[in-house]
Amino acid sequence: MVFEENSFYIVISSLVFHYVDDYKNLQMADTKRKADFSVEHPVFTAYGTQDWYCGANGEILHFPVDNYYYEGKRITAFLGEMVEKYHRTITTYCNTLLKEGFTIKHIVEPQPPEDMMDIPGMKDEMRRPMMLLISAVKN
Repeated sequence: MVFEENSFYIVISSLVFHYVDDYKNLQMADTKRKADFSVEHPVFTAYGTQDWYCGANGEILHFPVDNYYYEGKRITAFLGEMVEKYHRTITTYCNTLLKEGFTIKHIVEPQPPEDMMDIPGMKDEMRRPMMLLISAVKN
């Protein structure tokens, strides 16, 4: 799809940019005013497997983070299918926006709320960030 230059007032993207190979050339500069998006957190995508490391008895030991600064393609299983994703650092996500003339207004690493901590597995979600949300406006 081809769009006219400066044809977007706002861009809202949920869990898309980590599937895009060339994030730095998304032509965000064509956005006139606002960009809000979510991606899988770079800690979550760094190693690639997105699985906990478990002990012999199945207990969760830790979440692997490796090759964080090596940006690029990762192959991982999602809903039983192998998918291609692209890992980037938080620095790349933020500095690309800044370079395109945006001001970052909010960065959020969502956490499960306290009233959900009794749901199985929710306490473990406090051990690593899974999502990153960024809101930016054009200067």
